[in-house]
Formats: sequence, structure tokens, C-alpha cells
Amino acid sequence: MYQYTDFDRQFVRNRAAQYRDQLERNLAGSLTDDDFRPLRLQNGWYVQRYAPMLRVAVPYGELASAQLRVLAQIAREYDQPNAQVYAQAQAAQGLLGTTHMPTGYAHFTTRQNAQFNWIPLEKSADVMDLLASVNMHGIQTSGNCIRNITSDERAGIAVDEVVDPRPFCEILRQWSTLHPEFAFLPRKFKIAVSGAQEDRAATFWHDVGLHVQRNAEGEVGFKVLVGGGMGRTPVIASTIRSFLPWNQILNYLEAVVRVYNRWGRRDNIYKARIKILVKAEGQRFTDEVEAEYQQILTLDGAPHTISQAELDRVSASFVPPALNAGIATAAPHALQALNADEQLAYARWLKQNVAAHKNPALRAVTLSFKRLGQAPGDATAKQLDIAADLADQFSAGEVRVTHDQNLLLPWVNNEQLPALWAAARQAGLANSNIRLLTDMIACPGGDFCALANARSLPIAEAITERYQDMDELHDLGEIDLHISGCINSCGHHHSGHIGILGVDKDGKEWYQVSLGGSDGSTLSGASVAGKVVGPSFGAAEVPDVIEALLDTYRSERQNGETFIATFKRVGIDTYKAAANQVRHSAAAEFA
Repeated sequence: MYQYTDFDRQFVRNRAAQYRDQLERNLAGSLTDDDFRPLRLQNGWYVQRYAPMLRVAVPYGELASAQLRVLAQIAREYDQPNAQVYAQAQAAQGLLGTTHMPTGYAHFTTRQNAQFNWIPLEKSADVMDLLASVNMHGIQTSGNCIRNITSDERAGIAVDEVVDPRPFCEILRQWSTLHPEFAFLPRKFKIAVSGAQEDRAATFWHDVGLHVQRNAEGEVGFKVLVGGGMGRTPVIASTIRSFLPWNQILNYLEAVVRVYNRWGRRDNIYKARIKILVKAEGQRFTDEVEAEYQQILTLDGAPHTISQAELDRVSASFVPPALNAGIATAAPHALQALNADEQLAYARWLKQNVAAHKNPALRAVTLSFKRLGQAPGDATAKQLDIAADLADQFSAGEVRVTHDQNLLLPWVNNEQLPALWAAARQAGLANSNIRLLTDMIACPGGDFCALANARSLPIAEAITERYQDMDELHDLGEIDLHISGCINSCGHHHSGHIGILGVDKDGKEWYQVSLGGSDGSTLSGASVAGKVVGPSFGAAEVPDVIEALLDTYRSERQNGETFIATFKRVGIDTYKAAANQVRHSAAAEFA
């Protein structure tokens, strides 16, 4: 992991102190709410439907166990829901109850950040100080600026990796943080970086996607993608540079963002993202970027060229950790004492939750937080502490936040897998559902977000409740189910094999269902937006629709095909007929 310098630490602490001064002036009435709003947003503090929401930056998803414990402390001591306020707000919107009322938890997002939904604003400066004590903050997790740099959760350890992208992610983070020219872009700007053959960072769905690669001569460089995004207009990013020398990436990104800053729409929030500009201008956009880049190189003197010494300095933080071989492990013969059900559970866990590692003696292990009664992405204070303990015992004190809203242990010794499974199972974090139906992505939706048209969490809960049989889940195989509460697509419904989008019709909650989306992974194929199967469904119909789609898959699949492979072969019409039959059946029953 990147090791903060004295400058880095002082920078974060000064920022926390600055925020405390701003907060105290606001609470005292000398700084108006309107003046305070952009200041708190610059530090990750939103005001959501019921309470302030804090978004904490987790650059490229890496967390130390000490940082995880501070997140647990914040969840336990500061993130306390007000049940009365929550119930009153729900009733005022005509929302009769919710699936859960969690106490003290963090929510991990698809962009590898952590969020808290119930911290009182008057305590927010105390939380900022706590975060700063472990080199964390909320800087640029909001606002029209370059947001948290994301990456592959297996960066540095993946067997298919060409180049470790983490040093470049860190250099990008430092370059973009409080960049004076890019503090007020037309809209938010998101960058994802991958260095592997498989795109586990969904790079084609970002404003800028970067693929670190090697050319035929073995030289390291970047494939540059621009103009991806979801929302009202889903667009797959276009390649504007097939190979850029690694040391020029900051100069080139400077050109990209300058062109966007100059020509991006500021008169219409829905058309302000760079994807709209790229789609509208096509080759003209690329030509202007190239012209700007050449000016940066020739007239400006290429001020952001990365030196080999700087890359070496940053890369030194990302060497494999020294692993403690003396940690007690469960002997292999201990597995022989398991009954048949336990042996099956362990075998399934090895298949779904354990991934190969660049070091053959190690494995990457995903802890599943997806279970009945707990919203996707949520982790309680107790679970965060347990995850930190598991990281210390089995993974050199490091965890990664995954794109699918789980936590990954990147440095697990093969011999320790039985002991890790036993410990994670006891904590309820060894559910072998990774990449299966109930390992779904979901945004907080209308239960918390002021922008949402509908609630995501009750839908996620209803589907999870229906599919609790592990035999059935494993028979269905790998399926990406993504749920968003509104068109802003925080639940990435466009890229789900099955996508669910909450929509508002005459003040009531309805849900569109789409099929065939992809985030660019090997399983899913090239990135593509799913296709809507028909008119919207009521909340009560959605689980039946999902069941009808899965029954269709089971009847149509051949030779062990995955859901997405069967869909591509069969086409949407068969699935559309099955989904719409649910509406006809419901209408007939109502009549």
C-alpha cells in the first residue's frame, strides 16, 4: 500500500482542521448554509433524504486494517439512525416501512468508496479528525471535479496482469487532488485504471478508462478510453489513443480534461458529462485533444511528465508484503472431520470466493457481506472489526473494496485457507455466493437518497429471500444482478446481466427490467448496456419477473451455459414473453 509522507499526513490534517473551522462558523451562524454547502461537499458531506451522508475516499480500493477499524469506530460511535425521524420521513412520502433499520454500519459503493448515512452534521468535524488519524478523508468524493481513482481489486496480484496499475493510480490521485484548473468542471469526472487482460474495473463505463499494457517491444504505455458513462444516456467509451507512453499520461489527461472543461455543456445538467461531448463531436473531440496535448508538450514544456525516479518512489510502496509464516493454520486433516454438508460448503467457497494469485503460494479471498437482512454493500461495525482481524491474521493487514461491494483479502497463504474459511464462516462472511445471483449490486435507493425515484433495498431483499437455497444458486451459476433506484445508475443497472431500474410513475414506484448488460469482464463479454424487456413492473411483481427469467434460462440453456451465454444465443424475445406473462397473470388475478 502507498505510504503517506509527512507532507501527505500534514495535508490531510490541515484539511480536517480547515473543515472544523468552516463547520463551527456555520453552526454559529457566521457562515450561511449556502456558503457552507460547497465547502462541505468538497469534503464529502452531502445532505441526503433524512440526514447528512459522508462519502470517504478509498483510492483504488486499498484499505489497511487500521483504517478499517476506524471505519468501524465511526460506524459504532457516530452513525446512529434516528428511528423517529426516519419513520416520519417515510410516512410523509407514503413509504410504508423499509426492509431494515441498521444501526452503526458503513456502505461500500461500486466505486470502492465507503459511505455513512446517519452522522449528525455537528459531529462531522470529529469524524474528519478520526479519518485523518489514519490518512483518510472525503476530499473530492463529491462535486464537479475528478473523483476517486478506481481500479481492479486484484491489482498487483492477478495472474492475468500485464502491469501493476496501482503506482499509476496513486500518481493520478496526487495529480488530480485539488487540481486548481479542474475544481469546477461541467460535471463530475471519473477515472478507472486496469492493468490486466480481464477488465475488472469496468473501464469502458467511465469518463476516462485507462488500460496499462505493453507494446510489441515490451514498452509500458496506456490505451486511453474516453466518454463512457451510464445515467440517462448509457455510452460505451471510445478509444482515442491505442498506445501512449506511460510517462506522458498526466500530460495527456491534462489535455483531455481541458478540452472537456472548455466545451462541456454547463447549461444542462443531464448533458454535461464528457460522454455527451464525445458522442456529439466524434473525431473533432479527439483532434482537439491531440492539438492540446501537442501544445502541452511543445509550448508548455510537458510539465507533468512522470520521471522514472518518481515512478520508482511510488512503486516502492507496492511491493508484496512480508508474510508471517508462523501464524497458526488449520491442518489439512482437520477438513476430514467436517460432515458432508460442511465439506460441500468449503468446496463451494473455494470455487466462488477464492481466486488464483500471481504468487502460486497465495490466494485472493473475497468476504461476502451479502446475506438476508443486510443490504448489498452494507457492513456493520462488528463486521468491519472482524474483517480487520481477518486481514491482520491472514492477509498482511490489507483488504480491498471490490466493484461488487464486498471486501477482498489479497495475501492469503494457501495453507491458511481452511483456517480462514472456519473463521469467516463463524462470522457469517463465508457465504459462497460470490458472482452468483444474491451477490447483487444495489444502490441505497429511496430509503436514503434524495435523488432516487424508487427504493432498491426492498427489491434486493425480496429477491435474496426467494433465493436462499445454495443448491439452486449454484445450479443457476454466475449472474450479475444490478439494481438502481434512479436513472443516475449508482447501482450500475445498465451493465447487469439482469438490471433493475426504479422509476416514478404518477408518484408511485415502478421498476424497469433489462437484460444482457455487461461490465466488460471475461464472463460477460464486451461492455454493453442491457435491453429493457418491456413496460415497468410494480414492486410486488419484480421477484416473480426475476423467477420467470431464471426459469426461462433453465429451460433454454445447453451444455452448462451461463445465464449470459444462453441469453446471447436465444435472444431477448423469449425472455420478454416470460417477463410480460407475469403482468398478464397478475392482471388476471386482480380482475
